[in-house]
Amino acid sequence: MVLFGCDFSSAPTRRKPIVVAVGEVVGTDRVVLAGLQRFATLDAWGDWLCATPAWVGGFDFPFSLPRELVEHLRWPIEWASLMAHYAGLSRAEIRDTFAAFCAARPVGGKFAHRATDGPAGSSPSMKWVNPPVAYMLHAGVPRLLAAGARIPGLHERTHDGRVALEAYPGLLARELIGRRSYKSDDLAKQTPERLAARADLLHALEAGTSRLGLALGVAAAQRAELLADARGDDIDAVLCLLQAAWGLHRAASSGPGYGLPTVVDPLEGWIVTA
Repeated sequence: MVLFGCDFSSAPTRRKPIVVAVGEVVGTDRVVLAGLQRFATLDAWGDWLCATPAWVGGFDFPFSLPRELVEHLRWPIEWASLMAHYAGLSRAEIRDTFAAFCAARPVGGKFAHRATDGPAGSSPSMKWVNPPVAYMLHAGVPRLLAAGARIPGLHERTHDGRVALEAYPGLLARELIGRRSYKSDDLAKQTPERLAARADLLHALEAGTSRLGLALGVAAAQRAELLADARGDDIDAVLCLLQAAWGLHRAASSGPGYGLPTVVDPLEGWIVTA
């Protein structure tokens, strides 16, 4: 079984690929990084998911939309039907529909939120810019379904051994280094201060000081690679890997919910470890 975390892009390129951090649980409290894989196209990433026989993955993109939004738009309120409807829309249709929804709402309450956004501190999954998570959902979830993944709390029909967990690296990063910025896609903002924040974050991950109770094991070359990636995609994939490992531990000790709350909105889903 392959354990991994995925830093996702809805429009990957060779310069900014999808990054997958593959790891292995050792003992009860250690996750060793085996390596990083990069995918320059959505199809290459989706093909890898389908070709890998058994996996548990933590994915940094939303798996659903806010119930408030869905009900307002009168879209299907059963998750699989909603995803089929959403996949049939173009990105332009998504942008225009969500922009119209926001335009009709008061300042300070433009976006609808899922219940998990509060404890996770995550962006609303209907955002189409900064970050464009609505497009990430549109690109990512259909490929999880094509791989036959089981998605706890949302989609129980499953390929034997493929489990997808919604992860959010910012949740774990904030626990360890507060709101210090550790990454930027803007070359001018790839500063020594952000490098220092990545170093502190990686040190905390290796020390296992988070509430997840898991320590990261990396080789010297891997540590240097993670620190050198000023965009932060590599370390974000590692953060998702640790969240997936936590879920896997909970599945082994507490049943097939992978650490999600006992009651989860079956339309909205939940972010693992939130």
